[in-house]
Amino acid sequence: MRASKKGATTAANVDGAGRPRKAAAPRASLPREVRVIGGVWKRSKLPVADAPGLRPTPDRVRETLFNWLGQSLDGWRCLDAYAGSGALGFEAASRGAAEVTMIERDSRLARGLREVQARLKAEQVRVEAADALAWMARSAPGRFELVFIDPPFDADAFLPALKAAAPLVVDGGFVYLEADRAFGDADLAPLGLVLQRHGRAGAVHFHLLRRSYTAPQMPAEAV
Repeated sequence: MRASKKGATTAANVDGAGRPRKAAAPRASLPREVRVIGGVWKRSKLPVADAPGLRPTPDRVRETLFNWLGQSLDGWRCLDAYAGSGALGFEAASRGAAEVTMIERDSRLARGLREVQARLKAEQVRVEAADALAWMARSAPGRFELVFIDPPFDADAFLPALKAAAPLVVDGGFVYLEADRAFGDADLAPLGLVLQRHGRAGAVHFHLLRRSYTAPQMPAEAV
C-alpha cells in the first residue's frame, strides 16, 4: 500500500484484509493485594500476582455473595476451582468452612497460595496445582456444598466449567459463577442448576446457582 503524506501504513498495523488494526485495549490495572472481608481472618492481606488472566473478585462482589450465602459457612466443604489470588477460597475458610480445596494451574500462583495458607495457619485449606476441568472430571460426585467458578474470561470456559462442577455439588448446594455475560435457564436447566441471584459489577456478571430443583428457592434478583 502506498504511503500517504500523513504517514505510512505498514503490515504491522493492518489486518489480512488490509483494514487498519484496532489498537489493543489497555490492560485493566489490578490491585497488588486484596483483603479478606469477614470471619476470623478479616482484614488479612492476600497478594495479587501480575499474571495473565488473573482478576480477583472485588470486595463489593464478595461482600454481596456472602450476604446471599449467609455470613457463616460452618462445616461446609468448598471448592475454589480457579483459585488465582485465593480471595474466594480464603474468604470461605475465614467464615468457617471445614474444607476448602483450591485448584490453580499456574505453579507460581499455587506456590503463592501455599505461602498464604502457611501464614494464616489455614489447616482446612488444601492447594493443588492442576487443571480445573481435569481435576473436576475425576473428582467424586456430591462432595461439596459450594463450588466457586471464576475462570479467565479470555478462555470462555464458563459452560464447560459449569458442566464439570454441577455433579460435584450436593443436593441443595451452590455454585458461584463469574462470567462476561449473564447465564439463564436455557444454559442452567440441562445441568440441574437454578439461578438464585444475579448481579453485575462493570463487565462482570456474577451468579449464585443452586443444584436442587426441589430445595426452597430464593427469588432471583439483580444487585
